[in-house]
Amino acid sequence: MTAPQRLPEASRMRATQWPMVCGLTLLWLLLWGTPTPANIVTGVLVALLVVLVFPLPPVEKQARAHPLGILRFAVRFVLDMVVSSWRINRYMLAFGRPRCAVLAVKMRCPGDLMLTVTAVAVTAVPGSTVLEVDRRSGTLYLHVLGGESEEEQARARRDALRLETRVVEAFGTHADVAAIRASEAAEEVFGRWR
Repeated sequence: MTAPQRLPEASRMRATQWPMVCGLTLLWLLLWGTPTPANIVTGVLVALLVVLVFPLPPVEKQARAHPLGILRFAVRFVLDMVVSSWRINRYMLAFGRPRCAVLAVKMRCPGDLMLTVTAVAVTAVPGSTVLEVDRRSGTLYLHVLGGESEEEQARARRDALRLETRVVEAFGTHADVAAIRASEAAEEVFGRWR
């Protein structure tokens, strides 16, 4: 009885690996520069070997694209970049060295996909860089420019969590969005971003 249940899962895994095989084959052809029959066959064989020897873990529940959420994310992301660039210019033109801080920010939606997209978005905004991601606890460790006061550190945490909210609203599943909403409701009751 258990064997028939494993077969569809195994075939589903194989079916999801074909785009990876095609992509790796294309990369192989681009690296070699000429699409000869020998390069194509070798590329397919190398891609199959890579996929079989180094299989990717199954992707968690597929992200959903929410058009309105993506638009909000894009607009706010551009605004965040402009504001952050202005802050960096202010720090650079001020006398003395700008202070920096390393902050731990626990994400509210610690799934791999949302954690990765949030980390990339946080790093893309000037003035903050993700130093480390603790996958188990869902924590991002950020290097923040201008984090000398507790107010600035709280602002940096708040900005990272707001960015996470926009990422989840743009690309998250309904369960991810519900988790963010529940977390925000709890933060309203018990205190915000502590």
